[in-house]
Amino acid sequence: MTNAILTGLMLGGMYALIAMGLTLQYGVARIMNLSYGEVLIAAAFGAQGLFTGWALSPFAGLAFVIPVAFLLNLAIYRVLLSPLVRRARTRDALEVDSILATFGLAFILQGIMLSMFGGAYYSYSYLASPVHLFGETIAANRLAALAVCILLGGSLYLALTQTRGGTAIRAVAVDPAAAQLVAIDVARTAAFTFALGGALVASAGVLISTFLTFSATSGVVFTMKALIVVVMGGVGNMLGCLVAGLLLGVSEALVASLIDPGLTLAVNFALFLVVLLVKPAGLFGRASR
Repeated sequence: MTNAILTGLMLGGMYALIAMGLTLQYGVARIMNLSYGEVLIAAAFGAQGLFTGWALSPFAGLAFVIPVAFLLNLAIYRVLLSPLVRRARTRDALEVDSILATFGLAFILQGIMLSMFGGAYYSYSYLASPVHLFGETIAANRLAALAVCILLGGSLYLALTQTRGGTAIRAVAVDPAAAQLVAIDVARTAAFTFALGGALVASAGVLISTFLTFSATSGVVFTMKALIVVVMGGVGNMLGCLVAGLLLGVSEALVASLIDPGLTLAVNFALFLVVLLVKPAGLFGRASR
């Protein structure tokens, strides 16, 4: 039981970090990015290549992966999504258009990775030594990944709540029209936030690659779980992402260790449906009037 809870907290922290990036993209830029998981897997392949080819630690590789992911996601927004933003008359219309565009982008990215790496599962051994914690044995790579996850997630939360730029981002998320009235460049803020969300999920991909196997087709699983966490926690709510991610991770680990690993996906959706039935706007969301 203790081992399952510890594993669940580590998975939940990863899910929360992944969902934070999607919350930024959807809550601020209003882009429902269905290619989100493919960006994560691409970053995992990048970390694996840097480690096996250049003997570069995945955590040191973050210094390379994060800025590259930021620039690539910024380019995707400028080239593919900006025309949709300009033509959309409402934010709801933009959401529908972005679903279709990023759905196609997901297949493009997945196809590129399949042609480069095939359909096999990949992994590499990094900090695989055991660590004894609370009477249980945990792999050091999981603990290290969780520590970096907490550092990144905490830094993002502080930046959004304690800085002028973070206040501008939150203002655009709440009301873009009103944000323009106080001289906030909504278009630039949306582009920056989309790129920041992409960099965040890329960092999560690097961390996950240190202790999980992955393949070119694994992205859809992470996209689905990120969507579940975002909706469960309340769209645009960072604290909601954390709580929902931890709930998802702990429930998944408990079911996998005590009942059957094949039921984890069913439990994810069952928990998701229960939350929606009790609080349709999410755990920390507010119902619209």
